[in-house]
Amino acid sequence: MGDVLLKMEGIDKSFPGVHALDKAQFELRAGEVHTLVGENGAGKSTLMKILAGIYAKDAGTILYQGKEIDIPNPRAAQLLGISMIHQELNLMPHLTLAQNVFVGREPRGVLPFLLDEKKINAQTQALFDAMHLRLDPRTKAAQLTVAKQQMVEIAKAVSFNSQILIMDEPTAALTESEIEELFRIIRQFRERGVGIVYISHRLEELKQISDRITVMRDGRYVDTVDAATVSIDRIISMMVGRTIYESAPEVPEHPSEEIVLEVRGLNRGTAIRDVSFKLKKGEILGFAGLMGAGRTEVARAIFGADALDSGEIYVKGQKVDIKSPRDAVRHGIGYLSEDRKRYGLALGLDVEANIALASFDQFTNPVGIVKAENTRQTAEYYVGALAIKTPSIQQRVRNLSGGNQQKVVIGKWLTADTDVLIFDEPTRGIDVGAKSEIYRLLNDLAAQGKSIIMISSELPEILRMSHRIVVMCEGRITGELTAAEATQEGIMRLATQRSVMVATDNAAPTVNGTTAE
Repeated sequence: MGDVLLKMEGIDKSFPGVHALDKAQFELRAGEVHTLVGENGAGKSTLMKILAGIYAKDAGTILYQGKEIDIPNPRAAQLLGISMIHQELNLMPHLTLAQNVFVGREPRGVLPFLLDEKKINAQTQALFDAMHLRLDPRTKAAQLTVAKQQMVEIAKAVSFNSQILIMDEPTAALTESEIEELFRIIRQFRERGVGIVYISHRLEELKQISDRITVMRDGRYVDTVDAATVSIDRIISMMVGRTIYESAPEVPEHPSEEIVLEVRGLNRGTAIRDVSFKLKKGEILGFAGLMGAGRTEVARAIFGADALDSGEIYVKGQKVDIKSPRDAVRHGIGYLSEDRKRYGLALGLDVEANIALASFDQFTNPVGIVKAENTRQTAEYYVGALAIKTPSIQQRVRNLSGGNQQKVVIGKWLTADTDVLIFDEPTRGIDVGAKSEIYRLLNDLAAQGKSIIMISSELPEILRMSHRIVVMCEGRITGELTAAEATQEGIMRLATQRSVMVATDNAAPTVNGTTAE
């Protein structure tokens, strides 16, 4: 590591009713990866948004390359050589990937009001090639999955050739192979002397990529430690100031044998190919696979968000016709999207409205007037039952932490009285303490007889939480494992296996010639 590149001291920041930062501090050296950790609400992102010019500090000093500076806006930060990759996606969906990467810096054609599309596409393609991204610069951003949008955000930040690169949860939507590729890129920047601030809730990444780790709690600086010598348990203790039971409690050992959901021969283009499986009452069924395996596509098809080419869906033994999410809800199926802010919540509305969002029919009288007392009682019940941390049910959802936003979505589907809950990346972007709460909540729901499909890219999470694990590759189910026989290696082997293992109507898929169920 080189000389001190950045020093932030005594940083204060308040928002209405919240003292977000209290004399916070941070130091970054040239050529180091310095990870910033803490629970949601600890002040990590706020501190870095001050460095990136998004927020103005109320007090404190920022020394950059030995000189005290003020950063009035993001453009000023970029001109100083400071770039930030945000946790929330900021791509403009109607623009191409090339236009998004170079927005505001577009090369011009012969006439100054015309873009040089050929040049901007070539520059973006060169950037994608250097990062080993198989993307077409001419693709509209709206056509990409969350994971691919995240990689484009990273490419955009890389394009500024910054001296300081801030990454806020960059791996939240990435697969293991994509994370390895990102780490390769980070190491290249480290070798070039770039200082990298890495914010992450995925504690297993810390030892892989960090040189030093700074812990924050409740807006305050706790300590800075050497990544090579500190233990994960010590980091967690500093983060939360209390003991966290990180391992989930045991799920019910044996779910009921009652089948509540069965899908047979689902097909949709190349994304879903002959997918069949059963879900039991009180079961947590994990879905594992690499990005593009088809897990989210299966979930969206069952929920009626995407049309199927063929296949059948049975709910409690009865064949059902699901052509829209409204049909799915009517049959007791709820879907918690991986992108909860885009598909799961109305961010501008309050907690009360969001919890009632999927069930307004039951809260309106015959002439369509909402029974406000009923929505209030329901919202207050689920805020208490799910331990949602909010000042009141009138708080706008956009102001809640990620973990509490996820609980609001869960409350919405419980209000709708759904028996089958599909969780797509349920802990993406959520800190270790909130993860533990979500795990307990999933286990409680299963114990109450709710049936859960859990899609996750985190193999420890899948192994910890599932009764059975279905593994997909390239749109097909390549195997099914019980909790007892599943290992990370076994799942990854199936997740990269392109051969098809077809099950009969009465038999489970097989792995290596043996029945997996």
